[in-house]
Amino acid sequence: MMRAMILAAGRGERMRPLTDHTPKPLLRVDGKPLLGHHLQRLANAGYREIVINIAHLGEQIRAYVGDGSAFGLHVRYSEESEALETGGGIFRALPWLEDDLFLVINGDVWCDHPLTMPTLPRALLAHLVLIDNPAHHPQGDFFFDGRRIHPAGEPRFTFSGIGWYRPELFSHCKPGRFPLAPLLREAMHQGQVGGEYYAGIWRDVGTPERLAELNQLLEQGMF
Repeated sequence: MMRAMILAAGRGERMRPLTDHTPKPLLRVDGKPLLGHHLQRLANAGYREIVINIAHLGEQIRAYVGDGSAFGLHVRYSEESEALETGGGIFRALPWLEDDLFLVINGDVWCDHPLTMPTLPRALLAHLVLIDNPAHHPQGDFFFDGRRIHPAGEPRFTFSGIGWYRPELFSHCKPGRFPLAPLLREAMHQGQVGGEYYAGIWRDVGTPERLAELNQLLEQGMF
């Protein structure tokens, strides 16, 4: 069974005032909520079991998605009284995700990646999708040698917010609030993170300006 998680619990501070009354994943892109695009793309890629973590205005996300049947999916919700950051949020949802490999995608990116499940050697704990560095993140995140991803080196690429993980990546974690990046960097030092470079469409819908720009490009038929 192909399982995936959408990270949707963030407060969306950079997106205020739009997120004062609407959770960021429900902001509209090309006429419908961004979250709806994610769910449709996951269904098209063959995923069926989906977890969405929710916190800020999470009841609105529940009302929109329901049990997921409208998208051909089965959706569960991992409720967080306060956002647990990326690592803590994934760790909390692991009982619903544990399998050989599961996908996690940020709820605030727009991307046409096909989300095809990669084939990972057993030695790897993660597979990340890397992209060219956008204008708002010119320094990038990681070095990619074509097979493995490393925390240092040149040239550097930006992590897209799309990745596949094995539960073992979180084997030493404890419940609570913590980021994902330190876990990934430690695994990189051990040679346990693979990845791919993706040259297709990707946008971080993290500010009102970038949301407006994306909708303008879509209206103009640029994507």
